[in-house]
Amino acid sequence: MDKDTLMDKITSLAKRRGFIYQGSEIYGGLAGTWDYGPLGVALKNNIKDSWRKTFVSSQLDMYEVDAAILMHPGVWKASGHVDTFTDPLVECTKCKRRFRQDILKIPGICDDCGSPVTEPRQFNMMFSTKIGAVEDSAATVYLRPETAQGMFVNFKNVVDSFHPKLPFGMAQIGKAFRNEITPRDFIFRVREFEQMEIEYFVRPELWQESFEKFRTTMLSWMGSMGIAMDRVHELEVAEGDLAHYSKRTIDFEFDFPFGRKELYGLAYRTDFDLTSHKLDCVDEETAQKIVPHVIEPSFGVDRTVLALLTSAYTEDTTEVDKEPRVYLKFAPSVAPVVCAVSPLLKNKKELTDKAEQLFAILKKEFGNVMYDDNGNIGKRYRRQDEIGTPYCIVVDFDTLGENPDLLGTVTVRDRDTGTQQRIAVSELVNFLKKSLI
Repeated sequence: MDKDTLMDKITSLAKRRGFIYQGSEIYGGLAGTWDYGPLGVALKNNIKDSWRKTFVSSQLDMYEVDAAILMHPGVWKASGHVDTFTDPLVECTKCKRRFRQDILKIPGICDDCGSPVTEPRQFNMMFSTKIGAVEDSAATVYLRPETAQGMFVNFKNVVDSFHPKLPFGMAQIGKAFRNEITPRDFIFRVREFEQMEIEYFVRPELWQESFEKFRTTMLSWMGSMGIAMDRVHELEVAEGDLAHYSKRTIDFEFDFPFGRKELYGLAYRTDFDLTSHKLDCVDEETAQKIVPHVIEPSFGVDRTVLALLTSAYTEDTTEVDKEPRVYLKFAPSVAPVVCAVSPLLKNKKELTDKAEQLFAILKKEFGNVMYDDNGNIGKRYRRQDEIGTPYCIVVDFDTLGENPDLLGTVTVRDRDTGTQQRIAVSELVNFLKKSLI
């Protein structure tokens, strides 16, 4: 499938089925902003829950925090963001559109009209705002461009409160903001996004051991989420391209429809940040003061959503002379809807009553369950396939006892294969739980 066609199909499906909408759409939209609909929120929550379970709650040495978005401007001066968090900006000499120099298709030439562009100048990507009641005396602060600094500035607080032994980590999920010159590629490069990050503090001589452990765990987690691992590539970032704080970085790149781009990062930040903020701790083994070194696994929630949509998008063309069956092949543990419950016919009260009772039971147990009686059963299947619902559960006349051998059973249809099986209502909860492991 052509890459542009695939991206258009994913974008269209995401809007049509309530995953992602253009931000402020009724006013023409705002570039680089996107709103998540009900299914998009459910998908993001499943991603974050899985990340927490793997990297935080199941670990004995992790502490989760939630730092403020607005921080003292001294934080960003010390971290180097005020001086170095820049992109090269160029402007078309004719149409006046602005671009990042490094993403032009032809160096020095405008992507839109083909005219020459200006010489690059450095553009700081941090959003600034004012704190104070009077504009002329208000202090300039920034919307955080990353969540990492919120953990570094709370390093001493966590050490004093919990007295953790090295190694230990801090974790955070939160919004970050970057004034991108050219937002593009749907939710890949945006101005407001969500990050899942860890700062793992280690003794300097043991950094490689922790680095490799996180590398392996990150790859394993990607696969368990349903990210297509044949699209994932590890890039060892060259020394000349490393961020100012990093001594070693691996970028986990993904083959998106628009090309191979960074999905996650794993960085060895040395002692740069704690030294910059003049922070240290006492190593309980040696009773000496130490500035720990830092391993940072960094994950973008929005990019994970896009990688999962790309990995899951499937067209079944086996039925000749019919429109392809489009479905999102989500892993059941990630799918925004665990199952959909339907009555075979919506105008038969005995069927709808039973279906509603079953829906209430499953909704209470799993949360993300949908009741669907819109249209005929074939249209419901197609709709749930596009949503990525692993199972459609249908209450029919056999459920009510028309066939005594099938009394108390329902039809359960598998999304990927289209096959159906009869399962006792009493076994449904266990059946679904096993599929979510």
